[in-house]
Amino acid sequence: MTSAEIRGLAGECGFELAGVAAAEPCGDRRKFRAWVDAGFAGAMRYLTDSRGPLRDDPRNLLASARSIICVGKLYNAAWPYSTQSSDPEWAWISRYAWGDDYHDAVRGGLQRLDAALRERCGPGYESRAAVDTAPLLERSYARLAGLGWIGRNTCLINQAAGSWFFLGELLTSLEIAPDGAPPDRCGTCRRCIDACPTAALVAAPDGVGYGLDARLCISYLTIELRGTIPEDRRAGTGAHVFGCDICQDVCPWNGRAPATTDPFCQPRNAAPPLARLAALSEPEFRSMFRGTAVTRARYSGFLRNVAVAMGNSGREEFRAPLERLAQSEDEVVAEHARWALERLAG
Repeated sequence: MTSAEIRGLAGECGFELAGVAAAEPCGDRRKFRAWVDAGFAGAMRYLTDSRGPLRDDPRNLLASARSIICVGKLYNAAWPYSTQSSDPEWAWISRYAWGDDYHDAVRGGLQRLDAALRERCGPGYESRAAVDTAPLLERSYARLAGLGWIGRNTCLINQAAGSWFFLGELLTSLEIAPDGAPPDRCGTCRRCIDACPTAALVAAPDGVGYGLDARLCISYLTIELRGTIPEDRRAGTGAHVFGCDICQDVCPWNGRAPATTDPFCQPRNAAPPLARLAALSEPEFRSMFRGTAVTRARYSGFLRNVAVAMGNSGREEFRAPLERLAQSEDEVVAEHARWALERLAG
């Protein structure tokens, strides 16, 4: 099969982007090792434990792999960006978590694509699908497959469609001529670097380009980090209670990014009122965010984030809900609420 045929099939399966990379080690594995060695992964042990070496070669996931079909699924709902919102009473949730959990949507499309290929190729065809949970350098292979370049904000950027894409891969035993990587088109632009409130985009540890120090990133602090957020990093999170999109919101390539009407990513709770979130019981939290990525933060972590956002708002009307949170049996929530009360007083 040809790459063009693959793109046609992928489009029928709901993917706006598709391309093919060779299933072999790529040069970015050295960048990844340097990133890990620099401590930039923070407490994300799933990136640094025994699974780390598996990323060196995609054939560790499928021994018979010859090609990696890389796909991109658009999730840019037609709603404002976080940089266009200024209401201090609102929380902000990252765009990717507004609708249904993307793992299900991307995996479903990959399963349809896999079934179509299996029907065409018959016996001997082998494959394995991956949706960001497998030890695979997704962005690197997507770049090699022609889906885009890796920008200074460390996101994959497509010239025509921006960066609002979920990535998925289908490792296959098929021998398909690979596509080529596109040129880097960030030029001298550094809007993402200058806009990051926590200065998380820094010189890459290998000395080439930029990298993300996850320990400073709002998405890491509000999602991946369990327990206490370091005090010196709380003010920079602003009103974000789950993730952050600022480095994508300000990217010029996203200024003309297409929007999708796909039901899976339409907003349920893009910017809910902070007061409402602070009053949620655990069952109410689970009900409100069931089936979305927000549950990854867990109830305790989410209330921790809400308390910090309230403190950052400067709004006196949040004093009462913060005083309630300060009495929480969860000491992490209580401590962050006490910090927020001190910030309001200050």
